[in-house]
Amino acid sequence: MPMPSRRARRFILLAVLVLLAGAIAVPAYRVALVGSGFAAKNVCSTVFVSGRAPEDALQDLRAYRSTPLDLVRVVVERDRQTAIGSLFGLARREAVYREGLGCALAIGASPDALRSTALPPGARIRPAAAWPDGDADEAPPSSAALARALDEAFAENPDAPPKRTRAVIVARAGALVAERYAPGFSRDTPLPGWSMAKSVSATLAGVLAAEGKLALERPLRLAAWRAPGDARAVITLAQLLRMSSGLAFDETYENPLSDVIYMLSATGDAAGFAASKPLAHPPGTRFAYASGTTNVLMQAMREALADDRAYLALPRRALFDRIGMTSALIEADAAGTFVGSSLMFATARDWTRFGLLALRDGTWNGRRILPAGWMRFMTTPAPAAPEGEYAAHWWLKLRSNRGAGARAPLLPPDAYHAAGHGGQYVTVVPSRDVVIVRLGHAVDRDAWDQDAFAASVLDALAN
Repeated sequence: MPMPSRRARRFILLAVLVLLAGAIAVPAYRVALVGSGFAAKNVCSTVFVSGRAPEDALQDLRAYRSTPLDLVRVVVERDRQTAIGSLFGLARREAVYREGLGCALAIGASPDALRSTALPPGARIRPAAAWPDGDADEAPPSSAALARALDEAFAENPDAPPKRTRAVIVARAGALVAERYAPGFSRDTPLPGWSMAKSVSATLAGVLAAEGKLALERPLRLAAWRAPGDARAVITLAQLLRMSSGLAFDETYENPLSDVIYMLSATGDAAGFAASKPLAHPPGTRFAYASGTTNVLMQAMREALADDRAYLALPRRALFDRIGMTSALIEADAAGTFVGSSLMFATARDWTRFGLLALRDGTWNGRRILPAGWMRFMTTPAPAAPEGEYAAHWWLKLRSNRGAGARAPLLPPDAYHAAGHGGQYVTVVPSRDVVIVRLGHAVDRDAWDQDAFAASVLDALAN
């Protein structure tokens, strides 16, 4: 076989170099888009939902110590209520704020189209009533032991990862017994719950179940799964809630192109992205914690209501207005679906109200919000979950930073938790009639140990 000519060899070499450059450039550009999207979205929410200064939002961003985020430039345009992220002027992403719906990346919809979806302002004035129906009272001074537990929650050790605790509330027998905020934060500051939103989303599903629009063991049959022979059509609500849908989904946070990061930072349709995933396992057979699963749940709620106005009003109508969570909102994406896996904001007091609803078995002032037995289902170990660590969108056991992969046996066995990135927790302890809320920005996984903190609070309350 004759050797290629010199000209042909040069052409082949050039083609290989072009292919190699493309193989490097395409993923790099996708990483840049993810970084720009993450930065724009989080700065937008911090400024326009939490009401904090742009420089504070940028400082939170720098806490991640991620090279793509370090290079992203974010510009806040207050008059347009947007945040624009870009990397060297390229990979530009714009996040737009809408009243009642928070911020969304303008992907698949123009900024003006997103602004047109704003909700009418909700109730912002609480009744002049005592806690928890109103905010007329303050938490009484903590006991010395409880004050020491809170001191430790806010204290920083220069030799340890920063905790960045921003709010702590302890409620016992429905009454506030401790409340503290970091400088720059107050009881009026809505803060992100990240994956605590999952527990709220499951609560909304419970309301729709009470209304007969969803059922635990009934196949969801999403529109995206209705093609003849689609094996995903048998997935049930119970399997979604127990994180055993069988859908393939990469919940890796270290990889900027993993499914969870890409879904939250580079798509305009989180539910559509997650619902498009194929089955990796038969439904109900394997536990796999996945944020995409909750966003599929949000799409199932949207299809069950079959009315987008009713759907966008659902969190207020079904939950927030009924228990006085006037600060709370779940952000909707450009497709108009709530990102119920991760994007909810509320004040520390409103997160505590949510914990009290769970503690009271889904009732509020004698009115049943959730169907009887719903909280029991939500806090019963999922059959496929290892070591009984997870129930139905609530955690039963938390990993401790006192040892690699250790389980912390410090809390009563009936304790359960809504938990989110950065050390967001609503811990409910029925046997002690206690709710413990901690909000912060502990981006290092070893920075915050909720089991140890909650145990110190319970010990203080017992003395």
